[in-house]
Amino acid sequence: MKSITEAKRYLDKAKEILTEKALKEDGYYQDSKYVKMAGHTAYAGVLLALDAFLGKKSKGRKDVDWYIQHLAKTDKKILNAFLTAYQVLHLDMAYDGAKSAKLAATGLEEAEKIIDWLQKRSVVTAGS
Repeated sequence: MKSITEAKRYLDKAKEILTEKALKEDGYYQDSKYVKMAGHTAYAGVLLALDAFLGKKSKGRKDVDWYIQHLAKTDKKILNAFLTAYQVLHLDMAYDGAKSAKLAATGLEEAEKIIDWLQKRSVVTAGS
């Protein structure tokens, strides 16, 4: 449960960065530096929560394919949410600095969906 709380804190921080520093104007953020920072922060929150749920990899570093394989076995809807979060938060925002506020909102919504799903699963698992 601690990882869920921490993941939500990451999302809140990402939203704060966008609101206070990225300077939204006419549906677009003006400073790609802060868009990149927010995208990375939100994606890191998703991975933090997923890592607590999925556990450790036997050897080597986790990559996106590892998460995809494990989520495909668990829940297809969450896999789709993860793929969207990966594309928007990690690639479009964190790497490319995409300035669209609608795009950022979509990425953050998918991140929240994943974290909420994980929170429900952890409550069920803890209660079992």
